[in-house]
Amino acid sequence: MYSLARSLLFRLDAETAHGVALSGLDLAGRLGLAPRLGGGRVEDPVELMGLRFPNRVGLAAGLDKNADHLDALGALGFGFVEVGTVTPRPQDGNPRPRLFRLPEQGAIINRMGFNNAGVDHLVARVRASRYDGVIGINIGKNLTTPVEQAVDDYLTCLGKVHAHAHYITVNISSPNTPGLRNLQFGEHLDALLGALREEGRRLDRQAGRRVPLAVKIAPDMTADEVGLVARTLEANAIDAVIATNTTVSREAVAGLEHADEQGGLSGRPVFEPSNRVVRELRRRLPDMPIIGVGGIDSGEAAVAKVAAGADLVQLYSGFIYRGPGLVGECARALRAHAADA
Repeated sequence: MYSLARSLLFRLDAETAHGVALSGLDLAGRLGLAPRLGGGRVEDPVELMGLRFPNRVGLAAGLDKNADHLDALGALGFGFVEVGTVTPRPQDGNPRPRLFRLPEQGAIINRMGFNNAGVDHLVARVRASRYDGVIGINIGKNLTTPVEQAVDDYLTCLGKVHAHAHYITVNISSPNTPGLRNLQFGEHLDALLGALREEGRRLDRQAGRRVPLAVKIAPDMTADEVGLVARTLEANAIDAVIATNTTVSREAVAGLEHADEQGGLSGRPVFEPSNRVVRELRRRLPDMPIIGVGGIDSGEAAVAKVAAGADLVQLYSGFIYRGPGLVGECARALRAHAADA
């Protein structure tokens, strides 16, 4: 059924199709059909970061930036859903067109630019949601905020989402906000994470509950650079790392239509670069939870991501190309893999 829907959706430009598909999922959710689309939620509970995840398959940030579709997406059987990236103030993002499909490689290029309705809108939508699963909220900085003042934006978002998130992800790895990736290294990263960790602990004490902090990093790093990031994450007692965001490399899609578009490349071409980073992180951070994301388009790919060192996985581009059935397929494959381990 999804192959027919996809053939119709892919006749539209990518961003329009994205909106139409989410509206369709909302309708399916209201009619009680969403669980059937995802094949039913697979029970394969795992505890990480002090949280209980019903299964190991989550939705990556970026698909539902404003938490406008949280109920419908949650009903598809995900073990957790991450919404955002959200910024303190609403922003339109980059001019259209800014989302491009590369179907030959099961890939997507986006230069959305953190388009979102602002943190207050997202919080209101999360509060109104009936979804009772694990919710991650991914936070970033506004385009007009200088990188030198980025910590202020992250602290603003942290304060506003803390009461409504099960975990919070610090996005410092999108290639579509100028200068953002500079925050991944050295003193910039240490200062940012130190400030967020301190404020997070204050908010935890005030609320009487602990909200873990995760950091999402890029795939475009050498092993030595991953090592530098890993040391900073450990020094600041970060609770988890998400590996990885999109890549700026075009090696795997050279010569294809849209390959030269600016933005981050996701999907199958990111599978191995992401796995390489996951393996290096696991080697350097043997006890830190890792959420693996990038190029998962089958149950076999989900198992390979976990075999590389991930504890949980997230879907995005594979979900676009394969549809809701991928959720259950990956969850069942990971449950079987865990049983055989």
